[in-house]
Amino acid sequence: MRPLEQKQIVVASHNEGKLREFADLMKPFGFEARSAKELGLGEPHESGTTFEENAYIKAFAAAEATGLPALSDDSGLCIDALGGQPGVYTANWAETPEGSRDFQIAMQRAEVAMQEVGAVEPEKRTGRFVAVICLAWPDGHAEYFRGEAEGHLVWPPRGERGFGYDPVFVPNGHKRTFGEMSAEEKHGWKPGQPDALSHRARAFQKFARAKLGVA
Repeated sequence: MRPLEQKQIVVASHNEGKLREFADLMKPFGFEARSAKELGLGEPHESGTTFEENAYIKAFAAAEATGLPALSDDSGLCIDALGGQPGVYTANWAETPEGSRDFQIAMQRAEVAMQEVGAVEPEKRTGRFVAVICLAWPDGHAEYFRGEAEGHLVWPPRGERGFGYDPVFVPNGHKRTFGEMSAEEKHGWKPGQPDALSHRARAFQKFARAKLGVA
């Protein structure tokens, strides 16, 4: 693995929810992180068919444009009863005819699809959130860190915290959805503490251990 020697880094995302989470995760490590949105960078077309491919597309585009290492994640919800859908197309399920995104629509679409295949009981509604972080340099070198959070889906949605599909996802070992949890509960993690809860925090935990030398 290549050392990460500088504290300046670009977070290659325009998603406000992700940017808030990355800011919370990176703050303890003294990074000077600027977002692709803040720097006026465009959003590259995510043409990949895996989380790794899409994360690389975003991270490398930002690194090449700025000359700085860039960090990006691609994440999604994989529902077992739906054969792993929506997966890498998680955000696409939220698209509206006007071209915006509405995750109330996305959650409803997932629920209808599960009902259609008879996934009614909790044991048939299992799935996981997946996040893959890609750290890319301007020369194209890249490294990947994957985190997953297992759980099951509920209906109707519960909670107004978080973003995306958080209000319908209950992580294993808990009774509340991600949408009912505080940011600290969902992805709070510091060196020396037990493993983080959320998929993004678990991926970042692997990144921090590999690149920052934390315990």
